[in-house]
Amino acid sequence: MIKHRLHRFKKQITQIILLVTGHWLLVTLCFAQSISSTELINNAKQYDGKIVIYEGEVIGDIMKRGDFAWMNVNDGQNAIGIWVNASLVKDIAHTGSYKSLGDRVEVTGIFNRACIEHGGDLDIHSQAIRKTASGRQVQERLNPGKRNLVIVLLGILCLIWILSLLKRR
Repeated sequence: MIKHRLHRFKKQITQIILLVTGHWLLVTLCFAQSISSTELINNAKQYDGKIVIYEGEVIGDIMKRGDFAWMNVNDGQNAIGIWVNASLVKDIAHTGSYKSLGDRVEVTGIFNRACIEHGGDLDIHSQAIRKTASGRQVQERLNPGKRNLVIVLLGILCLIWILSLLKRR
C-alpha cells in the first residue's frame, strides 16, 4: 500500500514538473522578440549557434542553390544573409530595390557568427519564415524644389557661358 501511494505521488510530481516546464516553454516561445542586426553583430559570440528570431525586409535577389536559397533581410540598420529551404521562399513576391519595397518577414533560425559551411560568413540558417507584410512597387516622384533648383542653376550656367563668349569677342 505504501509503495502504491509513493508511486502515485512520484507520478503526480512528474506530471506537475512537466506541466510547469511546458507552460514555461509555451510562454517563452509565444512572447519571443526579434533581435536586431546590430545586437547580433555586436554580440555575435553570445548568439553563435543559438536559435534567434530576426525580422526585416527582403532585399536584393533571392538566389536559389538546389534545394536551398540565399536571401538578404535588412532590418533598417544592417542586412544579414539567410540560408533557407527553397520551399519556404515561394510566398515572397517582392524584394526590396530602388523600385520596390520588399516583403517583410520574420525568420527563425540558427545564428552563425562564422559559418563553416559558407566560408566563414555571418548568417542565419532558417528553420521557419513567416511573411508579416507584403511589399509593393514604389513610384518615384520628382521633388519640385530640386527641379526648380536645377532649372535656376542651368540658367545661371547658360548666362555665364554666354558672357564668356561675349568677353572673348
